[in-house]
Amino acid sequence: MARAAVKAKQARAAAAKPKTPARARRHHKSGGNPTQQLFFSRLRRKAKFAYFLLAILFAVTFAFLGVGSGSNGLSDLFTNINIFHSSGTSVSSAQKEIQKNPGAAKGYRDLATAYEGKADTPAAITALQQYTAIAKKDGKALTELAGLQLSQATDFQNQYGNAYQNQQLVSPSTNFLPRGKLGTALGTNPIEQAQSSLAGQAASNLGQKMSISYADAVATYQQLTKLQPGNANAQFQLGNTAQTAAQVTGSPTFNLTAIAAYKAYLKLNPDASTATQVRQLIKALEPAPTKPKK
Repeated sequence: MARAAVKAKQARAAAAKPKTPARARRHHKSGGNPTQQLFFSRLRRKAKFAYFLLAILFAVTFAFLGVGSGSNGLSDLFTNINIFHSSGTSVSSAQKEIQKNPGAAKGYRDLATAYEGKADTPAAITALQQYTAIAKKDGKALTELAGLQLSQATDFQNQYGNAYQNQQLVSPSTNFLPRGKLGTALGTNPIEQAQSSLAGQAASNLGQKMSISYADAVATYQQLTKLQPGNANAQFQLGNTAQTAAQVTGSPTFNLTAIAAYKAYLKLNPDASTATQVRQLIKALEPAPTKPKK
């Protein structure tokens, strides 16, 4: 009787427990739900197409609205985002081309493009300098070269600022030393002094590179304005670059170059929307008149 009562109790407990559907008990051998994985796989495929479609709509909208009208349209935009544009000739292929025809300009042009694709600005500048030495009348290449030189100069300027700041940080105790004979007697920390000397040398080297790069950019813009004297934009770029070079290096020669370029710009484009600002720049850059001696 006792055994029968136990069996009856077990049967009632089993009948009261809810049954799990067979479909819910299925598990993928990797531990996930295969239906769910298939869904996300399809979703990813659709997302790629959506991103591609958005890129095209973005480009068409910019072209329609005239944004970036200085470019050549969709071709330039797609070139920049590398969807349809191939990288062109590789560095090694361009170098082989130069070895076969060292006097031909094309190899250096291809080499510069290849280095630009690798974001190697110094190498691209060197290749473009070699190209423009042969193709002296390629204004587009000169504009590109000047832009790269100016970009490099700006990078060196930022690095110089950081290096100068680092020079101040490597010898913090200098600011707390007493002045006069006591400070001289105590001297400076030799470790800090060595670090400060290294940091100062690094800052000096960067300052020289910055000055050279600005001077190179000015020289290239001057070459461009001689080639295209009626190019108002080139005159303005020359003025702006020379003005920055003067501020950075303190050279009055760059100031005179900037003034002459701005005046040439106004002569070519007297009704420009920026004419008033350019005239103000000229006035600010011109040296103050010397007072006559009594």
